[in-house]
Amino acid sequence: MANSLLSGKKGIIFGALDPNSIAWKVAEKAHSEGASFVLSNAPVALRMGQINKLAESCDSLVIGADATSIPDLENLFSKSMEHLGGKLDFVLHSIGMSPNVRKGKHYTDLDYEYYHKTFDISAMSLHKTLQTAHKLDAMAEWGSVLTLSYIAAQRVFPDYNDMSDAKAVLESITRNWGYFYGKYKKVRVNSISQSPTKTTAGTGVKGFDGFFAYAEQISPLGNASAASCADYCVTLFSDYTKMVTMQNLFHDGGFSFTGISKEVMDKFNS
Repeated sequence: MANSLLSGKKGIIFGALDPNSIAWKVAEKAHSEGASFVLSNAPVALRMGQINKLAESCDSLVIGADATSIPDLENLFSKSMEHLGGKLDFVLHSIGMSPNVRKGKHYTDLDYEYYHKTFDISAMSLHKTLQTAHKLDAMAEWGSVLTLSYIAAQRVFPDYNDMSDAKAVLESITRNWGYFYGKYKKVRVNSISQSPTKTTAGTGVKGFDGFFAYAEQISPLGNASAASCADYCVTLFSDYTKMVTMQNLFHDGGFSFTGISKEVMDKFNS
């Protein structure tokens, strides 16, 4: 049920690839709540994904951008403001990729060129996005920037590999930019630490199915879906959360604060 939470608000949504992606769900939800936005993804993802179908359904423009490239980001923000007719109220940074994970490299035997790329794509891209937005004065006062993280930033999940390190840096960037952007423009910056989610990227992590099942049995509410994450994102884009910033917000059905569940204990006691 739509409540017009984002009526009149304008933004950019990075990372929509296909209907399984969180960014795709956020775009659909934001559209239903009255927002106008530009969709963006890396050129290779634009060729692989179905973003034009999403753009048509949401009456949105697609502007390709490599989020590790400052010129691409400058073009994206400039053209987005021109297309939308003003400064932006929200940005979703849903970007992450590890060449080491894709190549099956173990954490104890990383390729360091790949490691650099993991950080550039999955963490530094947020800094570059925020720095570009700030220099272009692209965000409206009381705007909201969100990025997507995972609890592996705080705890060891062996198969999450170097993405754990990238997410830790991502959350640090969120806090630091949240301070400075709050001072400069009252813009809030937060990360959402989401449950393991059956997206194209998520299912590419080794052992994902076991990971997903374990989290489902630990979390008292079960795993949070991509659709419910989209609902949460919309509330954080809205004016109802204007004083929430610099936070890593767990959206995981209670997984992050549950030590053990009865279901898991029963497996060991049987």
